[in-house]
Amino acid sequence: MKLLTLAFSVAHACMALLFAAAALMLIAIASKEAWGALAGGLDLSAGQQVIEAVGIMAVAVVALQISHTIAEEEVIRDVHVSGPTRVRRFLSRFLVVVVVAVAIEGLVATFRAADGEPIELMYAASLLVGTGALLAGWGLFIRLNRYAEELEPEAMAEAKDEDRKLSPESERAS
Repeated sequence: MKLLTLAFSVAHACMALLFAAAALMLIAIASKEAWGALAGGLDLSAGQQVIEAVGIMAVAVVALQISHTIAEEEVIRDVHVSGPTRVRRFLSRFLVVVVVAVAIEGLVATFRAADGEPIELMYAASLLVGTGALLAGWGLFIRLNRYAEELEPEAMAEAKDEDRKLSPESERAS
């Protein structure tokens, strides 16, 4: 069983590395796009290129945050997301980045649609409405999960203890 657990940790580490590599590639692409906008002159098309670069950077942030979350939760901590505290913390770390990235993409789509076809505004509006629905659902999840956490106070204490072990301040103190 320990060999299987080790195999899962190695697989998670590989996934985290791939997400980080994808994030770095997206950062390079966004940088090239922004540099092209600057080199081509600051006009309306350069503004569109910068908006595209911002959208690509938002996706890079999501990929990097997923990489960090996988590495910390599945490789470093080697915990199992089973209790209500763990589930809330894991999903919250992921969803905060996803909500921000989708909201930015909705804004990028809005700016893109302003210069293009008006029908594209439907796509932008659906992205922003979806972002609001995701945010509302996340809020409801947190609210309902809080009641479950009250039933298991030891799980919250255990999670806080693990946080103290991982924080840089505790490493400096020891």
